Amino acid sequence: MHKRHLLSTLISAACLAAMPGLASAQAYPNKSVRLVVPFAPGGTTDIIARIVADRMGKALGQTVVVENKSGAGGAIGAMEVVRAAPDGYTLSMATVSTTAARPSIDPKSPYDPVRDFVAIINIAATPNIIAVHPSFPASDHKAFLDLLKKNPGQYSYASSGTGGIGHLMTELYKSLTGSFITHIPYRGAGPALNDVVAGQVPIIFDNLPSALPFVKDNRLVPIVVAAPQRLAELPNVPTFAEVGLAPVNRMAYYGLLAPKGTPKDIVDKINAAAKEALADPAVRQRIEATGSLIVANSADEFAAQIKAEFEVYKKVVAQQGLKL
Repeated sequence: MHKRHLLSTLISAACLAAMPGLASAQAYPNKSVRLVVPFAPGGTTDIIARIVADRMGKALGQTVVVENKSGAGGAIGAMEVVRAAPDGYTLSMATVSTTAARPSIDPKSPYDPVRDFVAIINIAATPNIIAVHPSFPASDHKAFLDLLKKNPGQYSYASSGTGGIGHLMTELYKSLTGSFITHIPYRGAGPALNDVVAGQVPIIFDNLPSALPFVKDNRLVPIVVAAPQRLAELPNVPTFAEVGLAPVNRMAYYGLLAPKGTPKDIVDKINAAAKEALADPAVRQRIEATGSLIVANSADEFAAQIKAEFEVYKKVVAQQGLKL
């Protein structure tokens, strides 16, 4: 009996040695996992990350620690993950800013969003919104645009950073409407929102989850949204498609990335843990309450989404002649 047990153990060890992927999957994770948010606290990326991290950590059996690394339109946080070991212990929140907008506008981008990361999962898709401070002298899109066109350069807008989605989408909006607003970049949507809510800057193009609480409190006035159809939370606010600006009618995504070279079995394990977290009714409710839609797709599907979005923004930058 002892010899049979020994033989079985040796066979199992040999199998694990022959299949390093299986061995790494069984060993992972044996310590806490770091989730880098490439923007300051308070923005949508940070909100989604913190909602998912705790429940995902329970699925993995280790703590998932959220760490904010802001600056350069998300590039500083993205590079934190590019430089990390491909062992599954350093992950990044993927946004349209970091995987499409910023690298498409920056010819000297230190990373390639398709080649330098491994896509894991798209957690959620969120609408985008133009909103203004209540003191702004327009409260609907027609009056808003008329005011901008009659007063070029008089008004400014806040964004999460140069090369971020808020920056590029506003610049696209400006080019399509023939309007001009001065850009004021911040180190994330949180600080940008704070200054717009405080009346320091009158306009913001932001993701809905971070802006919606201020809209509900009447501290921001919604002007127009990027969404497939009008939102239940904002039934009187038109979409960009409705006001004749379909190219701006794009939702944002929030997902997980790992460094290039991360083993597939580890990627699959993180994907499964994220899906388990997103299946939790409490987690789903918290994400959907922000106005976001749960996606929870496969790693390959998310990789295809990133590649497609990157191509879209490269065309936008080329067509509109946008530069940092």
